[in-house]
Amino acid sequence: MTHPSSHTPPRGIDHLVIAAADLSALAARYRALGFTVGPRNRHPWGTENHIVQVNGAFMELIGIGDASLIPPPSARTYSFGAAVQNAVQAGGGLAMLALESRNAVADAEEFRRHRIGDFEPFYFERTGQGDDGQPRRVSFTLAFAHCAAAPHAGFFTCQQHQPQNFWNAAMQRHANGVTGVRSVVMVADDPADMHEFLGAFIGQREMRSTSFGLEIDTGRGLIEVLTEQAFAFRFGCAAPGVAGQGGRFAAFVLSSPRPPGAPRVIPAAEAGGVVLAFAE
Repeated sequence: MTHPSSHTPPRGIDHLVIAAADLSALAARYRALGFTVGPRNRHPWGTENHIVQVNGAFMELIGIGDASLIPPPSARTYSFGAAVQNAVQAGGGLAMLALESRNAVADAEEFRRHRIGDFEPFYFERTGQGDDGQPRRVSFTLAFAHCAAAPHAGFFTCQQHQPQNFWNAAMQRHANGVTGVRSVVMVADDPADMHEFLGAFIGQREMRSTSFGLEIDTGRGLIEVLTEQAFAFRFGCAAPGVAGQGGRFAAFVLSSPRPPGAPRVIPAAEAGGVVLAFAE
């Protein structure tokens, strides 16, 4: 596998896809945690979501609305709906990581060259809501990648074609004070197994080895890969999901000036199947 060019900026964290069997309950849980949760959106391929925006990134709370609309995957067609359905059937949680894209068509070609994906780019659009409450058209192109060392985790880049219609300052004000995504945390039996894929996916070959695992700076948040033991030491709880089935997403850390004594780590059972941590 060849390394990505060091002359292009890395792809920063764009959004996190958090799946649940009961989307209404997941949205209510995040509201109770102090987040401003957007209205429900429906997709023509069977999924429904709520958006939680922060500065420059967002959490996508997602579930299945109409399973009959989910298209089957094929050799070069990534079925987003099927991936969400698989994640829900496996118990939910942080199912996918999306990085920002400047050109998703070029990303798809780069992933093909690096042999981390051979999927056609996926374009879609829907109606969003602007700062003034009026409907706004938003559209996106996604480029998907696949990691053999993390077969049950989803990876893609997301190019926004009307970002001015998507981002909403009012929706980025949260009672818990959250302002941004600090890091996304994966667990793997051997974090080194992830470094070739992540280097190509992020477009950043520079990464730091620590006593816990790997750490990669995307320019907009870190991606960390820890062992099960290191995760438990770091967060004070076991990583959610099934060990021994390859790398998986287990936690994310948000920037928030939370008051002294407030919980710094929300266990997976209270955060939709993923550990949620806050850091100043």
